[in-house]
Amino acid sequence: MPRYHKLGKIPHKRHTTFKKPDGGYYYEELFGTIGFDGMSSLLYHIHRPTQVMDIKGSYSVEPKIAVEKNMKAYLLDAFNAPKIEDLIKSRLSILINNDLNIMLSAPTGKTQDYFYKNTDGDEIIFIHKGTGTLRTFVGNIKFQEGDYLVIPRGIIYKIDFDTADNRHFVVESYNPVYTPKRYRNHFGQLLEHSPFCERDLRFPEELETHDENGEFIMKIKKEHIIHDYLYSTHPFDVVGCDGYNFPYAFSIHDFEPITGRVHQPPPVHQTFETSRFVLCSFCPRLYDYHPEAIPAPYNHSNIDSDEVLYYVAGDFMSRNHVQEGYISLHPAGIPHGPHPGAMERSIGKKKTDELAVMVDTFAPLKLTQLAIDLSDGKYHKSWIE
Repeated sequence: MPRYHKLGKIPHKRHTTFKKPDGGYYYEELFGTIGFDGMSSLLYHIHRPTQVMDIKGSYSVEPKIAVEKNMKAYLLDAFNAPKIEDLIKSRLSILINNDLNIMLSAPTGKTQDYFYKNTDGDEIIFIHKGTGTLRTFVGNIKFQEGDYLVIPRGIIYKIDFDTADNRHFVVESYNPVYTPKRYRNHFGQLLEHSPFCERDLRFPEELETHDENGEFIMKIKKEHIIHDYLYSTHPFDVVGCDGYNFPYAFSIHDFEPITGRVHQPPPVHQTFETSRFVLCSFCPRLYDYHPEAIPAPYNHSNIDSDEVLYYVAGDFMSRNHVQEGYISLHPAGIPHGPHPGAMERSIGKKKTDELAVMVDTFAPLKLTQLAIDLSDGKYHKSWIE
């Protein structure tokens, strides 16, 4: 999100001396993306951020592909995915391509004894169940159910949970995540027709600064390998930072649906975009108000886009048998639409209370074995009358 943000103490001019109270110097770090051309922030550390004591080892978390070239619709029950105590180990891939990695996560541990940095991609974590605090080296954000946590690549963080009952829908993007450009003017400000505005976005508020020496484990993900680094100073030693490269939170409940006289296409629900996929939020809304409107979506062909829908809550009116935590996959190349009877049931209805997250990709998705295991095996036949 192109928005300037500042926390803590910073010098008057960038790249100039910044003295500690004892006469020593703080250490400046440019935290940027796309070389020197993308979003960046300047961070000021108590200690040099480069003090690696040791590299303890590495291990692969590369997803194992079960279906390489898919042409079948699937329905998965995400709530049957295993619960795992550790935050990173709990992230289990179900759908992946060269642009993104869609994961399910149900961590039961309340915190981690390590810090985490994902250098592979930006993360969008949808909080389906649970509350807690996202703790990062550029500030903390409290979150609750319905929040999206957008964490740019390279952010050092850990998550503290309030309970052991947590469920997340995680999208790891290998291209930068932005708010849709059609919602923004050429300065980057969200426009009046946008379904959300800057005041709906929650940036880090509390800067957690530690002046500590010791042994601190940081798990760094790169090319689907986790590297265990050991640093000699606490990663959260930033006394001040400013710029445009920060994590933020946005609640799906703050998305204001765009409606019309007749059925509106899925792009009106768009919440985030990248150059290779979009993410949309389907929220409670009034239905179309033309006297002969059909609120249910029309049949449409996914010629060049795989569609993934994560059902969060409510009654998703275009389906006959989905429940909370279900995920549907409609692959590119074949049409899909409302289940038999859904179109007819929708006529004359005034509103819907459905809540869902959708990801539309511009390249085919591959399925992991977990996705197959969570599938009902017969969803592709569910349109037979």
